[in-house]
Amino acid sequence: MAETKYGQYIIREPLERARFAPGIHICAEEGCGGAKFPSFPSELTFMTITEPLIMNPEPHAHDYDQFLCFLGGNSMNFVEFDAEVEVYLGEEGEKHIVDTATIVYIPKGLMHCPIKLIRVSKPIIFGHICFAPTYTRSVGDMSGHPVHRERKSYSPEELIKLRAGKPL
Repeated sequence: MAETKYGQYIIREPLERARFAPGIHICAEEGCGGAKFPSFPSELTFMTITEPLIMNPEPHAHDYDQFLCFLGGNSMNFVEFDAEVEVYLGEEGEKHIVDTATIVYIPKGLMHCPIKLIRVSKPIIFGHICFAPTYTRSVGDMSGHPVHRERKSYSPEELIKLRAGKPL
């Protein structure tokens, strides 16, 4: 998908035939089918999204590379994706529609966001991989973004509920 200025950074359904089930894979190991971009130390966050929302409403940039991952919530079939997401890239705010399992590469310094989850008919997994030890912004305000040291762990009771699939 390179028909637009930033289309080269949209990697749709990077699948591999994993040992036990289909998988999503991307790495920098020479000779690997998933090798797309160089590897750096990273910060990772993955979450399940079940309803529409807007992430990071203001455009920003980082002084490191980043991946944004949009996967179907069925761990036995990550490409079972039933959602529509708008991802905005570049100073121009070029809009891209994500409606399949997708990994978006955000090179160092590329302005990006907002990320608008317009429709979520089935849960999806959203994740980001930052090729730096912690999440920071080189352009844009960090207000509203939780500081890592201020994030709280779940209590043992909350963990029991989460593991049982019960609401907190």
